[in-house]
Amino acid sequence: MPFAGHRVWRGAVSFALAMAIWQLVVTLSGVPRFILPGPWLVLQALGANAALLWQNALWSAGNLALGLGVGIILGVETAVLLTLSRRARWLLRPMLVVAQAVPVFALAPVITLWLGYGMPSKIVTIALVTYFPIASALFDRLMALPPGLSDLSRLAGASRWRETLLLRLPHAVPGLISGLRLAVVYGPLAVLIGEWVGSSRGLGHLMLMANGRGQTALMFAALVVLAALSLVLWVVVEALARWAARRSYI
Repeated sequence: MPFAGHRVWRGAVSFALAMAIWQLVVTLSGVPRFILPGPWLVLQALGANAALLWQNALWSAGNLALGLGVGIILGVETAVLLTLSRRARWLLRPMLVVAQAVPVFALAPVITLWLGYGMPSKIVTIALVTYFPIASALFDRLMALPPGLSDLSRLAGASRWRETLLLRLPHAVPGLISGLRLAVVYGPLAVLIGEWVGSSRGLGHLMLMANGRGQTALMFAALVVLAALSLVLWVVVEALARWAARRSYI
């Protein structure tokens, strides 16, 4: 608990320092409000448009939760499949490498064209962005079983499936946590990209509308809400990492 309190205090100090620097830049540069509003104007926009921001945040959060869920499930299944099957590794591993080299954000317009402006296109975009880091990080860790545990598995006559379930998966929890840390960073970006390309709701759509109307403070307010959503996801993943550490998985 003291350690958690120290981290909260350090985060509060960092936030206050960032706000002070932001306000200092706005004051000293004399930049117009419609280009860079100060923190106080953004705070006023948050209060004045709380209901609008809440409605759009719920839509974006729903897309993000579903997209992350799909990405995590597919990523874990792919990593386990590659671990169990040499044929799958021969067929799919090169595809994963090539797919990671293609910017998924560039596919967002195509996905929107195929699936429309609704929730499915956003879920697919988020799932694609979060799927690859989870699959890659988990697979690398699954294949890195210590020689001692591998020898123990052979001596016990365990099948590849039992070895993966009982030894490799518990050992690979740090890889899953690493993949999740990347996923919760890329996921909110995917939400914005998907909603910028085409959407009638969500924080990304609200940012576009506010920008078109010259409501820069509202645009920044939507960005602040998205940052808060990202922070919540990060806290959840860190809590999961601490739980895994207590269980001696990390």
